[in-house]
Amino acid sequence: MVGIKDVAKHAGVSVGTVSNVINRPDVVSEETRHRVQSVIDRLGYVRSESARQLRAGQSRIMALLVLDMGNPFFVDVARGAERAARDAGLRVMMCNSGQSPSEEAEYLALFAEQRVRGVLLTPADATGRNIEAFRRHAIPFVLVDRVAEGATECSVSVDDVLGGALAVRHLVDAGHRSIAYVSGPPGLNQVKDRRQGALQALAEAGLPASALRELPTERLDVAAGRDAGARVLGLAERPTAVFCANDLLALGVLQAMYAAGVSVPEDIAIVGYDDIEFAAAAVVPLTSVRQPAIKMGAMAAELLLEETESDTDPAAHDHRRVVLQPELVVRRSSLAPR
Repeated sequence: MVGIKDVAKHAGVSVGTVSNVINRPDVVSEETRHRVQSVIDRLGYVRSESARQLRAGQSRIMALLVLDMGNPFFVDVARGAERAARDAGLRVMMCNSGQSPSEEAEYLALFAEQRVRGVLLTPADATGRNIEAFRRHAIPFVLVDRVAEGATECSVSVDDVLGGALAVRHLVDAGHRSIAYVSGPPGLNQVKDRRQGALQALAEAGLPASALRELPTERLDVAAGRDAGARVLGLAERPTAVFCANDLLALGVLQAMYAAGVSVPEDIAIVGYDDIEFAAAAVVPLTSVRQPAIKMGAMAAELLLEETESDTDPAAHDHRRVVLQPELVVRRSSLAPR
């Protein structure tokens, strides 16, 4: 591997001059700068970021670990985080736990090994054990789209109880009295909160909790939604509406209905959650509860930057829990009144 000493030798200058050309080109004469840069280009020298970080005492890498990078919602979260990090001169390492606590633990161990600046984390482990183990490394982290019970760290989330209530209140107002909730993995707090909001909306309307039938799925993707849609169609008393814990599930349910010749929304209404780009582009545009995903990612990165600024004592950092508000976006998939 070509090192800075090799560049200095071939350019006939000191190592310090090469360092200045790379980091402080304004203090080097134009002739020397061009000579050194031509050697860098010819030799293919790339500076060692790990060595630079070791000297500076702080990483320029912020890690982002989410449940599913295949979900456009988390892609938007990453876009917001990357934008805020780039504005601060940092870069983002984006990783995917695949909703697996064991993979999450492996990534957190990697982040500790690499001594990243900090971590933006959407936890997959509902027990909190992975978070507790990661705290021992004293690397700051911010929870994204989740507030872990008992956690003292910063977090940015959406009021999912309100979001669930918005979805089901909309369906109740349209005349639906039997609603399926395609919920995803039951251990996720987001799933629980959206269910709680749905039940609150039913109670407000004077309807029993039995009016909501929960259909858990192992994953939060389109394939799981298709399977759940088939289960809905197989129910002895078919509900007139389906509320899904995210848009990928809702799109899968929509596909199952379309394949079975069931009309949406005339025969069954569907409401999703997240309002990803594909929701509006579906064959039947999907009603969805919108989460401000880009804003969520940006705010989480900004909180982490505040905590990790070199002139700030981390112990004195004021941890904040930011709760953003969801918004119901009504489209054709739920517009047929009962």
